[in-house]
Amino acid sequence: MTGDEFMTTTIATRSPRPAIAARAAVLASASLTIMGAAIIAPSLPAMTVAYAGTPAADVLVRLTLTVTSLAIAVTAPVAGLLADRIGRRPLLLSSLALYALAGTAGYLITNLGILIASRALLGAAVGGVMTAVSTVIADWFDGPERARFLGLQQASASLGGVVFLPLAGVLADVSWRSPFLLYAVAALILPAAALFLRESARRTGTASTTPAVSLATAGTSREIPGVYALAAAATVIFYMAPTQLPFWLTTFHTGTAMTGVVIAGSTLTGIVGALAFPRLRQRLQPATITALSIGLLGAGWAVAGTAGVLAQLAVGVLIGGIGVGLVVPNLNTRLAEIASPAQRGRVLGGLVMAIFLGQFLSPLLMQPVVDALGIAATFTYSGAVLLAGAAMTLTVRAFRR
Repeated sequence: MTGDEFMTTTIATRSPRPAIAARAAVLASASLTIMGAAIIAPSLPAMTVAYAGTPAADVLVRLTLTVTSLAIAVTAPVAGLLADRIGRRPLLLSSLALYALAGTAGYLITNLGILIASRALLGAAVGGVMTAVSTVIADWFDGPERARFLGLQQASASLGGVVFLPLAGVLADVSWRSPFLLYAVAALILPAAALFLRESARRTGTASTTPAVSLATAGTSREIPGVYALAAAATVIFYMAPTQLPFWLTTFHTGTAMTGVVIAGSTLTGIVGALAFPRLRQRLQPATITALSIGLLGAGWAVAGTAGVLAQLAVGVLIGGIGVGLVVPNLNTRLAEIASPAQRGRVLGGLVMAIFLGQFLSPLLMQPVVDALGIAATFTYSGAVLLAGAAMTLTVRAFRR
């Protein structure tokens, strides 16, 4: 193919530049993702008391938080397949509708088993929203502009946590059921998405200024599972914030509102990391950014774990949030670059699966450590492991250069 033919094909198959209203609808949808599971975190202690008469209430109440993540992990690959087969727009609209219905249902449901089932449906909705949003952005943009908008996606997701998690803490002071009403925000975003968002043009491997690589390529087939494994491992450690902090903070005599504020701190500084990502992406290799982000998460958890006062714990959580704000758009961008456009939904759906599988596994893997060492020591040692891994990665890269 000649250069002129390539440019003609690229222009013909690329999705039209999205309108501002369409971009706003996609970013608003992205803001729903981080809050999806964690919004009820401030309610967990009160829920445990409310269901004290239920056998294994301790475990089942925590499951209301983590089953959402498991459902996202299980359904995200299906969402990715649907994004490639039926389109990004139908997936996003149907997922927003399910998000509103399944999320707010928790306000009315009294049976703990049915509540857990509704949380699983919510997880399916979150997986659909995340996969659709990431794939739409990857379709819309290329190169530095794609990195910038994926950074904005993560910043919007973090902003949703900043706004809704403290609000959930305030509402939990009124009733542990009240935070479930916040899921109705999806019903407000749905009409805007339906009105302004258009289906992305189906793009072939030539429809990008950044060459896409087929999944059949040997290098790609090795790299994608590695990206998934890294995302899952980092999330296992990061998700100690919503699953362990509510119980640790009771030793500092904080209320549910303050619990929501501290947990939201990690998403607040996640905005900083996400907005810094596009500039870093122009200067550093993806592996270097990954090591930097993991190092920041480790440093934050080490600071939090050694905290004797609430202020130091909060500072540690803030530092860790910067790392997470960097790592997610970095992995998203890398996968968008190496996956062929026809398979992009499935590849990015796999990343969503890995992230939320990490969320589900976090309390299962970390609780035995917490039982043996205590929450503070678990944070400290987790941070030390991440710092060691980041230092080793940077040292190996420097040696190779």
